[in-house]
Amino acid sequence: MTDEEQYADGRPATPRPPVAKQVPHARTFHGDTFIDPYEWMRDKDSPDVREYVAAQNAYCETRMAPLAGLRRTLFDELKSHIQQTDMSVPTRMNDYWYFARTLEGSQYGLQCRMPVRGEDDWDPPVVDASSKPGSLPGEQVIFDANREAEGHDFFRLGGLELSHDGRWMLYGVDTSGDERYDFRIRDLDTGDELPETLAGIGGASLTPDGKWVFYVLVDDAWRPYAVWRHRVGTPVETDVEVYHETDERFWVGVGMSFDERNIVIGTGSKTTTEVWMLPVDTPEGEFSVFIPRQDDIEYDVSFACFEGAGDGGEDIPLAIVYHNAFNPNFEIDVIDMRGHEPPYRLGEGARVAVGSPYGCERGDGFEAGSSTRRIGEAYYNPVNPTILQGAHGLAIEGIAMYRHFVSLAYRTDGLPRVAIMTKDQAARDFLAGRPWTFRELVPPALKDDWDADLAADEAETGDDAAGPHPHHGARGVDGAGIVEGNGAAGAGVAGSDSADGHPHMVTTWDGAADDLLPGETRRLYSIGSGGNPSYQAPRIRYSFSSYTRPGELHDIDPATGEDRLLKRATVLGDFDPRDYMERRVWITARDGEQIPVSLAWRRDIPVSESAMFITGYGAYEISSDPGFSVARLSMLDRGVLYAVPHIRGGGEMGRAWYEQGRRFNKKHSFEDFVDATVALQEAGLASPHRTVANGGSAGGLLMGAVANMAPDRFAGIEADVPFVDALTSILDPSLPLTVTEWDEWGDPLHDADVYRYMKSYTPYENAPEGDGASAGGPDGSSGPSGSGGSVDSARPTFPRIFVTTSMNDTRVLVVEPLKWVARLQSAGVDAIVKIEVEAGHGGTTGRYKQWEEVSYENAWCLSVMNIMH
Repeated sequence: MTDEEQYADGRPATPRPPVAKQVPHARTFHGDTFIDPYEWMRDKDSPDVREYVAAQNAYCETRMAPLAGLRRTLFDELKSHIQQTDMSVPTRMNDYWYFARTLEGSQYGLQCRMPVRGEDDWDPPVVDASSKPGSLPGEQVIFDANREAEGHDFFRLGGLELSHDGRWMLYGVDTSGDERYDFRIRDLDTGDELPETLAGIGGASLTPDGKWVFYVLVDDAWRPYAVWRHRVGTPVETDVEVYHETDERFWVGVGMSFDERNIVIGTGSKTTTEVWMLPVDTPEGEFSVFIPRQDDIEYDVSFACFEGAGDGGEDIPLAIVYHNAFNPNFEIDVIDMRGHEPPYRLGEGARVAVGSPYGCERGDGFEAGSSTRRIGEAYYNPVNPTILQGAHGLAIEGIAMYRHFVSLAYRTDGLPRVAIMTKDQAARDFLAGRPWTFRELVPPALKDDWDADLAADEAETGDDAAGPHPHHGARGVDGAGIVEGNGAAGAGVAGSDSADGHPHMVTTWDGAADDLLPGETRRLYSIGSGGNPSYQAPRIRYSFSSYTRPGELHDIDPATGEDRLLKRATVLGDFDPRDYMERRVWITARDGEQIPVSLAWRRDIPVSESAMFITGYGAYEISSDPGFSVARLSMLDRGVLYAVPHIRGGGEMGRAWYEQGRRFNKKHSFEDFVDATVALQEAGLASPHRTVANGGSAGGLLMGAVANMAPDRFAGIEADVPFVDALTSILDPSLPLTVTEWDEWGDPLHDADVYRYMKSYTPYENAPEGDGASAGGPDGSSGPSGSGGSVDSARPTFPRIFVTTSMNDTRVLVVEPLKWVARLQSAGVDAIVKIEVEAGHGGTTGRYKQWEEVSYENAWCLSVMNIMH
């Protein structure tokens, strides 16, 4: 069928995708042979691949052309909500206040600074965002990314550091997307650049005096493996290697310690780390190891002191060590360094906080019987501060010590938390040998928010309430009506049958169906204490946001508790966060584990048999924490339920959560996602015919796996830079990242059991097979196009697929999604792929281009949900 042909009823024919040639290639390992007909696509620079990429992009554009109006609408909505000319809150570093500006019409930001007004100037200057950059007293634009990006389709800043006096600036840029950066040094007094360029490196750090650069080289497999020293103003040919990592599992990085007294080299695999140090005043000296590496032990170290806390009023120097040598969910030890020189031992010093060992593989080594206990069971340890007692899924994530305060980062109940205390109180607790008296940092409530509504709180019962009870009568407390019927607008009386024979449910005060899923409706916050680069700062800055509450930056005085709002992200238009709801529910996975799922929706649109956008990741111990998105509003405003299952393989519930979703437990990640999807659909919240799933990178592997496992549960799947040919990649140690990935997925090259296990789930090998002549499309050959109702046997067997990828991606090579799409299209699956020619793993750069991309992707998702306005 050609583009010019028509169906019998006069409808225009659906264009057919490019037909990829098939060249059988045998991959044989451990006695198993897999015939791969599309391995020829690995040579991305060959004319055949370039032609195929162009054809796929043309096909994608043809298929997406009918959505041009929706794409423009979404882009205009997104842009209308954003304060395009804006600035960040100034942050003090040494003798300057640094801040960023964005200007309407400009793709990139500007980095600016102003001199401090005095040594005790700790209140950020009030800067008019609408003023012309460089026009304020003493303001200097130190880096204009728009100017630097001229002539490049892709531009990413890979680091920017300044000398202590503010004169010298080291910066790195990537103009292709391959994550290899060219670093240069600029004299900010004159604007001139020094002649040397550190080309194609992984990262770099400038010493405080501006005289030395320590930088990281990257090998052919894109592994940062060596640290070199460069004297500023000399030829790079005279540079010297100071560290070389021979273990191919380990990545190397270099930087300054927080107190700027040491140059620090960190080297580590997914499971083992090591720290090397060199005093900054002897940059040509030899690095020494802080604590020698031990297999499967991770640690980090920082240095501080308790000023004037000694018996004679002297300072007490401290080493603060974060490690998992004994407790797999990490602990923090503080070592009194008086009279104690390196080497040190992991575990010495005073324990400040310890995580929960429950469910961890090595939990029994810390506390007998821990490995078999439930991950979410309440944990108590006399060492811990009072606020950590009884925490569920407790993970310790770090500690920061400043001149006037101490902050502790941890996780509990699947969410990030921050606790603070004064430095003086920490010194007293340390010297007394008692638990430190931290207090939790809680975001201030939004005025008149439903989350602070006592009447709403009373609807919850017990520690794990099943959700708000339905209200009697025709209308809920907030006036939300009970609307009968099917689809996204339908809800009726719980347990009753309507004329059409479908069970209906009552909508409650929060606008959701009374599904009886365990959980509670409340704001779900991410909170962190970033933005504190100065040791001397008297107040601690922290930021937070939720799925529907825009980010805020505050500072707080730990001594008095005085909290100041420094900036709230501006969302233009008629946006009101009180119009949107958030909820955390818990679903039971097939093995009995309780999986947290975050939900967000618009309050005045009842959630019942709704369209659903469900997204996940579940790998590398990376947590999918709450965060605000302007682009998400367009989906919520159209009645879409947004869902995030916090599946195993991530770090939401600590180390055990990660361990139960990696290596031979990897299928838990896929099962958790499917089980969460099914639970939400069976509870009546979402329709499988209008459910679209999304994930990127390792989350793209998740997408491919769940499409194979439960195709009838998804109308469509968006997979971004998807790691779908994982087994082929991890079998080849010459490819980027392969050896380092063995700690995460297992080593299928040398272990036949790992090979068989991975082959049983990797999306490419398990995708539907065809004869090479089929072509999928929305004409019914593959993928649902209706809405409402429940899953039935007439429903097509595979979801529609939308894929994004980039030619210069070094993390997930473009060959993986290309092969996967070719195989799906050959099997008649409706699959399209959008390929960025000049971009890397993170996609395109420039904010307007990024807004266009997300509008493009969201238009496809909404169209699959049958939402075309």
